[in-house]
Amino acid sequence: MERIVEKPKLTSVLDDSQALAGFSRLSVAMVITNPNSEDNPIVYINDAFERMTGYQRSRVIGRNCRFLQGPDTDPDSIQMIRDAMQSGEDVSVDILNYRATGEAFMNRLLIAPINDEFGNPVYFLGIQTELHEDDQDLAPEATRIPLDTVCSRVGQDLGLIVSSLFDRVDDGTPVSEDATKRRLRMLDVLPRRLECLQFVYEEMKLADEQWNRDGIDLGSLLSRISHTIAHNEGRPGVRFVSLVEPLEVNLDTAIRVALITFELVSNAFQHAFDGLDQGYLELRVNRLAAGGLRMTISDDGVGIPAKMTFPSSESVGGRLVGSLLDGLDATLNVVRGAAGTVVMIDVPVGFTDFKDNAASRGM
Repeated sequence: MERIVEKPKLTSVLDDSQALAGFSRLSVAMVITNPNSEDNPIVYINDAFERMTGYQRSRVIGRNCRFLQGPDTDPDSIQMIRDAMQSGEDVSVDILNYRATGEAFMNRLLIAPINDEFGNPVYFLGIQTELHEDDQDLAPEATRIPLDTVCSRVGQDLGLIVSSLFDRVDDGTPVSEDATKRRLRMLDVLPRRLECLQFVYEEMKLADEQWNRDGIDLGSLLSRISHTIAHNEGRPGVRFVSLVEPLEVNLDTAIRVALITFELVSNAFQHAFDGLDQGYLELRVNRLAAGGLRMTISDDGVGIPAKMTFPSSESVGGRLVGSLLDGLDATLNVVRGAAGTVVMIDVPVGFTDFKDNAASRGM
């Protein structure tokens, strides 16, 4: 029998250890829907969603989540979800869903809105985990607490991206229809940034599982992100090299640096070699002797025009990078050479080098 769980309030501030523990304990499926498109379609699912439901991305993207429902799904649970989404509120519910094979399973689902600066939902985040027989005998709070933790963490990270895409209007002036449409088009780019966050969450889980790890391995994280971009956006004749020192940083720093890396490396692959048959692109991240870290992204391509502001506040990626830099209190400098561009970012953060960690453990 299905049980409706009291709605949680996702307003608590979570520290890194709570978030790590939440991801380590749960096999968490994630889905993002867009309520501003007809029928609130799915725009993103993660690998855990595919494993849990048996549905591949190609069969899911663009559809409403109701395909998971079946003949024995409780109408009251469906109505509870519908009411919460219409009012833009959080909701948590245990609901009977169906896999692609037709097999029924109990699903603990938590849904939270991702709002713009006016408090209007621009996305809905769904975090869910399968309930087994042993889980169903437990009090709802036993599994809800870590699920709340994960939802809060992901919602906070998505909110960081969403909030950077808009100009805040403080004078009460209504937003024009054209401006609203432009905002929604800007949000269309959000799902591909979720893959970057997914890499961060995987590193979070690894850090939680390894003994005496205090933070996230930025070297491993940025190497994975940059080489994934190179695989997806690279082309013949363009050589890519990643030289990243093994540095540990806290969760918030890792998220911001990862997203900056994603934006700048993607931008270089997309624009630095227009009209060229070959080129060289390098990502380098190292610790500074005076403290903090330095990220350098250099290419020998066509270069950024002298009069162009970089990063540009007119582009989605530029606005996001600017917001992330402000959050890190980081500085960005651009060097325009005879050929190509060097983008250098200094981030004043504390971290622990893995070699120092190993020495302290007697390794």
